Amino acid sequence: MQNWRKPNRDESNRPRLGAERLGRTARRVLLWTSCALVLAACGTTPRTVPVVDRTTPAKPPSGPAATAGRESSRLIDADTYVVKRGDTLIRIALDHGEDWRDIAQWNNLEDPNQIRPGQVLRVTRPGSTAARPADSGVAQATPVPAPSQSASRPLGTPAPEPASPAPAPAVPAPAPATQPTAPATPPARSEPAGERVEWGWPASGKIIENFHETRNKGLDIAGTPGDPVLAAGDGKVVYSGSGLRGYGQLIIIKHNNTFLSAYAHNRAMLVKEGQAVRRGQKIAELGSTDAESPRVHFEIRRQGRPVDPAGYLPPR
Repeated sequence: MQNWRKPNRDESNRPRLGAERLGRTARRVLLWTSCALVLAACGTTPRTVPVVDRTTPAKPPSGPAATAGRESSRLIDADTYVVKRGDTLIRIALDHGEDWRDIAQWNNLEDPNQIRPGQVLRVTRPGSTAARPADSGVAQATPVPAPSQSASRPLGTPAPEPASPAPAPAVPAPAPATQPTAPATPPARSEPAGERVEWGWPASGKIIENFHETRNKGLDIAGTPGDPVLAAGDGKVVYSGSGLRGYGQLIIIKHNNTFLSAYAHNRAMLVKEGQAVRRGQKIAELGSTDAESPRVHFEIRRQGRPVDPAGYLPPR
């Protein structure tokens, strides 16, 4: 009979202790592995996934309908003006070549002095939606027709050489006739017949400041206080007062739907608003209101835009 011995406590617990040691070792390995993975993830630079916009951009409309829409928008913008801070109705009228009283009437303004920034004003006569021609000053090029295509010919056939014209007999040139030298005249402008103005000088003094697009919107003509200031053309007085800063005592004459003329720094004004005047008529006395010295500041405005008066006035 085989001897049987009861195992002691240490011997009975030995398998369980081995399993516990193995479990602890496995847990440590998993813990260290997890820490290593976390550290590796923290040290890796994140990569941003690019976002691609695959929406097809809308193409601008084309064709006659789109062109008509753009023209209509341009006409609406030309008919209206948005009031800015510091504007006055007189300034707006001068810049658009209109009578300030007409603009007040078109916009039902009971008090012309009560206009506010952001207010939209009509600056053209209601019903006159035709676009005004822009004064770009760029000469229009005349298209040259393309040469006609020659008749088809069989392949390999050389093109016929152009026939050279017969030389013309030499004709002695006549001696040039002696012509008197004419004074230089300003370039003629192609204004419609009803919009032309026969211009004359507003004063006889010396020009002390010429026209400049940014510094001076007209001509400054020196003189003696009290010298006559003359209307430069036939028209109607649309403003006579001192409500425009920097112009002093000012007179504005509207000659037609295209041209205005302005006469600033007067000492005395001799015409009233609404009065018809003729070219060469005395309308004011030369002065120095809002000016450094006695002078008349003279402007010509074409469709509200300042232009160089020297291009319109006759030579002296």
